[in-house]
Amino acid sequence: MSEIKVFGVIGAGQMGSGIAQVAAAGGYQVRLLDASGALAARGKERIAKQLQREVDKERLGADEREAILARIEVGGDYSLLAETDITVEAATENIDVKSEIFRRADAAMKSGAILASNTSSISLTKLAAVTGRPERVIGMHFMNPVPRMKLVEIVRALQTSDETYRTTYALGESLGKVLVTTKDMPGFIVNRMLIPFLNEACFALQEGLGTMEDIDAAAKLGLNHPMGPFELADLIGLDTVLYIGEVLHREFGDDKYRPPAILRNYVAAGWLGRKSGRGFYHYDERGARQ
Repeated sequence: MSEIKVFGVIGAGQMGSGIAQVAAAGGYQVRLLDASGALAARGKERIAKQLQREVDKERLGADEREAILARIEVGGDYSLLAETDITVEAATENIDVKSEIFRRADAAMKSGAILASNTSSISLTKLAAVTGRPERVIGMHFMNPVPRMKLVEIVRALQTSDETYRTTYALGESLGKVLVTTKDMPGFIVNRMLIPFLNEACFALQEGLGTMEDIDAAAKLGLNHPMGPFELADLIGLDTVLYIGEVLHREFGDDKYRPPAILRNYVAAGWLGRKSGRGFYHYDERGARQ
């Protein structure tokens, strides 16, 4: 297996900063890249705030917080990835955007380095095909929020080599994650099960079967779910839920994946969930539900 020392992350948003935080906490040198240095720096600030909350709750020492942050270098130029042994892309869930990122990362990274994606629905086989290292491409789908959620889906593209798989699996274990392996099929394991559930909750709301609060309470107390479907959709991001649903509907041609009108309307209105301050529920600037 290849040795991983330097861990790259493309995208300093909610998912990318979470991945960078976990990698740095695991002792890896991290290179956090975004479209500009300012956006990347904002991602590091998000990590600093999250770590400070852990310090305040006495779950992390102040010295360890500073050590984690010191392992994170940020920037807006792909040359930042030159020495990375693995880079995980965590950009918006759009195949054209991800394909362009993969082309640029492939050109910037050293030979033999692994290029991974945090995609929740897009074909790794298609992403691998735009690079000059298809056998070194793999899916590493973290769950949100990354620092708290244990699961990572490892997705093998058609081209992924056994060595790339073993190295990535070992890396995930070193981060304290629980890994499951899935074939490169739309939605993989988690979202293939989740999207019909979220869709059905939306259809129930559209039909007036119950209020959002009633439906969420029914899921939590009747199904023993830690969050209701609307709370979860707001956490994921309604635009992401919609996009995954569209991918599944298109790829499988099955109406159980069709996005509900209410979800499309919320996204069109810019009500994307916690990240925009409003989704099915309203949130303050700290992301706390109002």
